[in-house]
Amino acid sequence: MAPVILYPAIDLKEGRCVRLIQGDMDQATVFNDDPADQAATFEAQGFEWLHVVDLDGAFAGKPMNASAVETILNRVTIPVQLGGGIRDMKTVDGWLGKGVSRVIIGTAAVRDPAFVREAARRHPGKIAVGIDAKDGLVAVEGWAQTSTLSAEELGRRFEDAGVAAIIYTDIARDGILKGLNFPMTLGLARAVSIPVIASGGLASMADIERLTQPDCAVLNGAISGRALYDGRIDPEEALALLRRVPVTSSP
Repeated sequence: MAPVILYPAIDLKEGRCVRLIQGDMDQATVFNDDPADQAATFEAQGFEWLHVVDLDGAFAGKPMNASAVETILNRVTIPVQLGGGIRDMKTVDGWLGKGVSRVIIGTAAVRDPAFVREAARRHPGKIAVGIDAKDGLVAVEGWAQTSTLSAEELGRRFEDAGVAAIIYTDIARDGILKGLNFPMTLGLARAVSIPVIASGGLASMADIERLTQPDCAVLNGAISGRALYDGRIDPEEALALLRRVPVTSSP
């Protein structure tokens, strides 16, 4: 089994690296004024991917932190997956052309499934669907609105579309360090054949330990934000645990 990938999160608001509480833009904590510096730190710590979200873009429906994203892309060599405000083919083509490895389509996946299918056809392996759920129902427009669609229903819509991954976020847990919603996330992963990445609430090394259990082998990865920034998760220990490699102490 391939090890679960740990994706460190860089959420961009007004050009800075922040973390929100349950998607509330008024509850933003700034962790770094230089997102590219934060990206370089994550790369140096041994992470294999970066998860970047343009928060302003998610609300505006178009890219709003392009300069910060481009600076990150120029600074690191590890692949970057990007979400937030990606709602038309021009934006998809633009970001992939600038070096983003995978774009995440969220709101548009609910509003225009045909767009996701066309994007996946044009860019095999480079399109992910972001499913953000509140009480099991998909939320859109930067989590400001809740649809009547369940996460599993949305996931199944793209079974034959060639989507590379689903990023599943439990909004109620995002940013509050209550732990991943394993029952819901694993339920979705078992319901679809598309690789699922868990997001929202990863809180401690106990969550990392949980990700090493056999039933979590159905997951592609998990995203960590606040717990990495405030030191609740040690990058070296977490990565070694997920890779099943013993941690070696520095001399």
